[in-house]
Amino acid sequence: MSKVDLKVVLLGSTCVGKSSLLERYVYDRFRGGVPYQNTIGAAFAAKEVESHGKKFFMGIWDTAGSERYEAMSRIYYRGAKAAIVCYDITDRPSWDKADFWINELRRIEENCKIYLVGTKLDVISDISERAVGLDMVARYSKRIEAPFIETSSKTGENVAELFQMIAEDYMLNPENVRQVEESIKLSARNKRGSCCLVSS
Repeated sequence: MSKVDLKVVLLGSTCVGKSSLLERYVYDRFRGGVPYQNTIGAAFAAKEVESHGKKFFMGIWDTAGSERYEAMSRIYYRGAKAAIVCYDITDRPSWDKADFWINELRRIEENCKIYLVGTKLDVISDISERAVGLDMVARYSKRIEAPFIETSSKTGENVAELFQMIAEDYMLNPENVRQVEESIKLSARNKRGSCCLVSS
């Protein structure tokens, strides 16, 4: 695989659906009914994305949400250009913990762009089932200057849109564009070099 140009970390409490979000985006699948397993440390997947007419690789680290793995998860913050902070819209404690993850991240990687993501949108059928109101999220996201979006990994709603938004925002930075262009050139040179090798 080509080198990762855009490093993204998934943060949030246990059971908010970080792994399901990753699976839906990268593999377009949802493993409903499969016994839940906590992520230990971090899981990784990569996908080629396209923005502003250029293709590049997004690497996504799905970090553990359990408190016993918090210290381990911090090592994956380094070099992250974007962070998806997840909360379950039917679970208020998961929203309350989001502020913790954001403060942790900014302490280690202060220039990382944050995206607030409400998960399990498919679960609610009316507003009474919401534990996290849109107005509250909107006020908080405005204060910390982070876009927010609600998603469903089960149906796929807004999942591709979330990651495309991250790719688009990344390519708004001229320095990132230069790095992607260099990566494309390097990959092309490597391909030319490998096709010209002759075995004797």
